[in-house]
Amino acid sequence: MKKHSMKAFAALLSVLLLPNIAPATSMVRADNEVVLRVCNWEEYIDEGDWDEEEDLIDLESGDIIGENSMVEDFEEWYYETTGTKVRVEYSTFGTNEDLYNMLTLGDVYDLVCPSEYMIMKLMAEDKLQPLSDEFFDESNEYNYYINGVSPYIRNIFETHEINGEKWSRYAAGYMWGVTGFVYNPDVVSREEASTWHLMDNEDFAHQVTVKDNVRDTYFAAVGAVKSDLLLSESFRNDPNYAMNLQDEMNDTSPEMIQEIQDYLQSTKNNLYSFETDSGKADMITGKVVANLQWSGDAVYTLDQADEDDFYLEFAVPNEVTNVYFDGWAMLKCGVEGNPERQKAAEAFINFVSRPDNAIRNMYYIGYTSVISASEDGRIFEYLDWNYGAEEDEENTVDYSVAMFFASEDDDPEDYVLTVPEEQLRRQLAAQYPSEDVLHRASIMVYFNEEVSRSTNQMWINIRCYNIKNVPIWGWALAFFVIAFLISYAIRKKKESR
Repeated sequence: MKKHSMKAFAALLSVLLLPNIAPATSMVRADNEVVLRVCNWEEYIDEGDWDEEEDLIDLESGDIIGENSMVEDFEEWYYETTGTKVRVEYSTFGTNEDLYNMLTLGDVYDLVCPSEYMIMKLMAEDKLQPLSDEFFDESNEYNYYINGVSPYIRNIFETHEINGEKWSRYAAGYMWGVTGFVYNPDVVSREEASTWHLMDNEDFAHQVTVKDNVRDTYFAAVGAVKSDLLLSESFRNDPNYAMNLQDEMNDTSPEMIQEIQDYLQSTKNNLYSFETDSGKADMITGKVVANLQWSGDAVYTLDQADEDDFYLEFAVPNEVTNVYFDGWAMLKCGVEGNPERQKAAEAFINFVSRPDNAIRNMYYIGYTSVISASEDGRIFEYLDWNYGAEEDEENTVDYSVAMFFASEDDDPEDYVLTVPEEQLRRQLAAQYPSEDVLHRASIMVYFNEEVSRSTNQMWINIRCYNIKNVPIWGWALAFFVIAFLISYAIRKKKESR
């Protein structure tokens, strides 16, 4: 099996990073040049400079390699395609909340790439510019996104709305995945790793880490608290299972918020820590035995552990998993009223959606592109190149990825891979989850301002200490200590006289 090379978490975009706020003079075109301001996650695009000997993707249909950065290649491609020069001012952010704060403080971008719930928030606040009708023209050979997006992802975007507007009208997917646990199978069994109750399993006290953000950890906690319901046959066999699942996993009633707070305040004493980015290293070094991860980071973790001959696996909880995605969206503050910048922004989305470029980005960052481009064939070919079993390899299984690749007119049998059996628990299953996993996957929806205040306060109570939870004896002890100190101070003062 060919080695899956990773470059993610390498050097920052030192060459491409520019200040978040473009100087006023840059807004003026010179020599027919369009300035496009793009803001994306850190280390989330191909930076180029691949090693031809180590990194060349030698597909039967042709070699793929990143010589220049994706941004530089786009600038060249756009000029060759349209005859117009474009200069990309590329910036990055660390979290969805960081991006939102940057926008609130006045930073201006034309194209951003937040996660699903932040896209919903920006839609609800009327901050996004709708994609043009031309963007959806399937007869245009350069519209790589609409002609290549996975039927599975396209259905999610077209069946969800904010204020009566479909997501697909305002956003185009970039990368996607599910959440689960990276775990050490020498310590944790697959059964133990396949439930959200791994977080409160006392057999692994102070050996499990979860995300240090309210959205992901709230979702995980709901999965644990509602475990019995989510696993019940009556719930799973309901004709409206998918919608019921979404409603249950986005339950933000005051009662549920309080129950989640109680659960997490109890569970955090069993956890090693809440973490932002240290979980990958903690797993690789063996500091912890399980870590809640996005599937893209899970792939990176497993790959890096393999280099150290340290074997790890990935499991999706049986109750439910979160299907997440990051997507491109145009901001009104940037492109509204400027058709040239909007044209360049939509072209950028299409360029990174071209099958060979989607492969470059996947290879470089380890996440999974929303592009399947089944008619092109190269992405499925890349998947086989990456994970397919060798001809004489033993202990192999057939693995279907038709859920992601196949359209209504396709034969699902065309999207079955023969892979090493272990890949059912490793990188392949993380990047392209099985139909069973996707069946029990749900999105995190946008929380309105009132709910956000409540969940944020809940998170403060969890991460800090909730004074409301101090028991009566605690208050009595505190009162006694304070009274004693006051009495002692008064007595000392009298003695000094």
